Amino acid sequence: MSAATGEVLIRIEGRAGRITLNRPQALNALTHGMVVAIEAALRAWASDGRVALVVIDAAGDRAFCAGGDVAGLYRRGLAGDLDAGRRFWAEEYRLNRLIHHYPKPFVALMDGIVMGGGVGMSAHGSHRIVTERSMVAMPECAVGLVPDVGVSLILAAAPGHLGEYLGLTGFRMGAADAILAGFADLAVASDRLPELVARLVEIGDPGVTEIYAVTPADAGVLARRRAAIDRFFAATDAATIVAGLAADGSDFASETLAAIRKGSPLSVAATLAIIRAVRQDPTIENALRHEYRFTFRSQEYGDLQEGIRAAVIDKDRAPQWPVARIEDLPADSLAAMLAPLGVAELTFEDNGEEQP
Repeated sequence: MSAATGEVLIRIEGRAGRITLNRPQALNALTHGMVVAIEAALRAWASDGRVALVVIDAAGDRAFCAGGDVAGLYRRGLAGDLDAGRRFWAEEYRLNRLIHHYPKPFVALMDGIVMGGGVGMSAHGSHRIVTERSMVAMPECAVGLVPDVGVSLILAAAPGHLGEYLGLTGFRMGAADAILAGFADLAVASDRLPELVARLVEIGDPGVTEIYAVTPADAGVLARRRAAIDRFFAATDAATIVAGLAADGSDFASETLAAIRKGSPLSVAATLAIIRAVRQDPTIENALRHEYRFTFRSQEYGDLQEGIRAAVIDKDRAPQWPVARIEDLPADSLAAMLAPLGVAELTFEDNGEEQP
């Protein structure tokens, strides 16, 4: 099987099914067409005896994938087309689940910027590789969304309360931090990636990645912040977390509070609630259903349109959230965003929990 849509290159090389995201000028942001093509390839390769493993990477050296095509989403939302975003999220989330349960090794080369949808395309794989150039983050609260693409499952499983910290602040992780938080497995020097890919293609054994593993030169910051993070982010709700940070006055508390304040209060509160709910039932299906309840409503009832306007369209970085402070967020607005969707609830074709 070989396909080249322009936006994503799909082919079989040696023992490997190869996927290369190919929109370097857009930091390899995902489009609906890319999602459809990748899912079709993965489903075909699952039963193809020629394919021993899958390797996904990206064109250029700046980004693996910086997320989804939010500018297009904004334009459709402005025109009243809410179904386009809902269809995209539903299909993207089903692809994330497919990767999570994939029956063959799935090797993701997370070189450069990895955000949002890019995390969903990589961090659910069986072998997640970062480099000294990696920058991994889920900054969705800043645009009026929540960490989605199944990442609430990774955040819920992160040590201590790192998941709450990463989700609410959008903190940017380097290689060491991404490994500690459970977004990646090992680091490889970026200049050795071509050699690693050649070996994977040749032998079809993901165990070869261990030979190339290195200890990140930068030890990261999450490990030394763990005690403070666990203390502040153990609070029961977002308003209490904010109050604790405001009362502390330390540099860490002030910086963290400022990062949270940049996000939509509705998104911040919902992110915390979703992480806590997924921690009680840690499956990819549960994570995706909770996330979809929010994203389904995000353009019509949430803050996504305003968030994209401020960050991507006008680029004034000054979103005017309907509720300016987390402390003033009505409880019923949060409950409404996270309520079950009834007939619109996200479903999975096989209705199973283990196999794609």
